[in-house]
Amino acid sequence: MQTARTTPSRLAKRAHYDEVTIHSILDEALFCTVSFSVDGQPMAIPTAFARQGNTLYIHGSVGSHFIRAIEHGGTVCITVMLADGLVLAKSAFHHSVNYRSVVIFATAEKVTDEAEQMNALALITDHLIPNRWDDLRPTTDSEMRKTTVLRFSLAEASAKVRTGGPSDDPEDENLPTWSGVIPLQTVRLTPVPTETSTDIPLPDYLS
Repeated sequence: MQTARTTPSRLAKRAHYDEVTIHSILDEALFCTVSFSVDGQPMAIPTAFARQGNTLYIHGSVGSHFIRAIEHGGTVCITVMLADGLVLAKSAFHHSVNYRSVVIFATAEKVTDEAEQMNALALITDHLIPNRWDDLRPTTDSEMRKTTVLRFSLAEASAKVRTGGPSDDPEDENLPTWSGVIPLQTVRLTPVPTETSTDIPLPDYLS
């Protein structure tokens, strides 16, 4: 949704408010940063998350200062960014980054329904490692009592995207300096087993 808070002050043409763009970025990103304020002190915590529909879930320890600071509904700003390339211009001023980002303004809602809590934990686990949840031993009641799950609405969210090459000034275009884009990507490498897993075949979902 486009609001005063989700409308960028610069390069507004790069902003997107459609669910397809916002959801696709969230689904690709592995981590988000939750920013909030406690007694005037700004805080920002990176954390794992998962999306289902127009809801974003995070989790943490019931004793976490971070979780306790936001679980009662204070406004937070949640951000994610995917870096797709380093943009090299012929001047330092025009260097840039190709990226896809999302900014969300929301308030936390504490999940109290046990089924929704378990579903959220499964979503977060499988968001990081697809199909992992079903390969794990069941979560115990003790573990659930030690865990808080929070949900956030994606109603007030926007995406911002930059693509393409550098925007050199016309008078710089013929300078003998290389310009272009260095593509970036996140790559999952070969899993490394623990000593207790060396004789266990690597699951297909990790291959």
